[in-house]
Amino acid sequence: MTYQIVIDTNVLVAALRSKNGASYRLLILLGSDKFQINISVPLVYEYEDVVKRLELAIPLNNSQIDDIIDYICSVANQRKIFFLWRPYLSDSKDDFVLELAVEAQCDFIITFNKRDFQGVEKFGIDVLTPGEFLKIIGEL
Repeated sequence: MTYQIVIDTNVLVAALRSKNGASYRLLILLGSDKFQINISVPLVYEYEDVVKRLELAIPLNNSQIDDIIDYICSVANQRKIFFLWRPYLSDSKDDFVLELAVEAQCDFIITFNKRDFQGVEKFGIDVLTPGEFLKIIGEL
């Protein structure tokens, strides 16, 4: 079984800040047969905006960041969102992540902010940290 997932921006940031940890391991596994990542235009824009704003905390230049985001786009399922579930989550800035997960019929949203996604189980989606997800796929 190949799991469908959405990776929240905070996980990408953690992966780019350090090569130690579950977030980096998850990033390294992109494109493998263990899972399929799903993206949307708003999520890619957020990845780029947040990561480049934090460039001082991330040891990569803008060109390297662009290459990583391009790679993510090349291996991801690209989804268009036709139905909005807003407002649903306590932090309205996370609603587009939920909308993507619903559209892609994801099994999991991978995030460090599990509390922000309370109630998504109504859509058949579980919320896990990178470490929890890696355990499920046998990579930790």
